[in-house]
Amino acid sequence: MVKETGYYDLLGVRPGATLDEIKRAYRRLALRYHPDKNPSEGERFKQISQAYEVLSDTHKRALYDRGGERAMKEGGLGSRGGSGGGFGTPMDIFDLFFGGGVRM
Repeated sequence: MVKETGYYDLLGVRPGATLDEIKRAYRRLALRYHPDKNPSEGERFKQISQAYEVLSDTHKRALYDRGGERAMKEGGLGSRGGSGGGFGTPMDIFDLFFGGGVRM
C-alpha cells in the first residue's frame, strides 16, 4: 500500500507505474520546466527531479511507498549503514552550488 502519492502526482503517474512510464513522464516534464527554458520554474524542476530520483530507484521507491517523504528523510542513509551526514542526494549538491544550500 502506498502511503503518500506526492512524488507520483508531481510526475503525473499512478503509484503502480512502470519504470518506463516514470522515465517518460520525467523527460516530458524536465523539458517543460527546465530552468534554461523556463527560468521562473527552477523550484518546480527541482521537485520533479527529486521525485524522479526517488521513484526510479527501487530501494528508495519502496521506502517512499511505505512511509512517504518522512520515511525517505528518516530512513535514507541510516537504513543502509550511513552516518547520516554528507549531502544526501544529488539535488543537495545542486542546491549547494546554485544557491539553495544544503537541505536537512
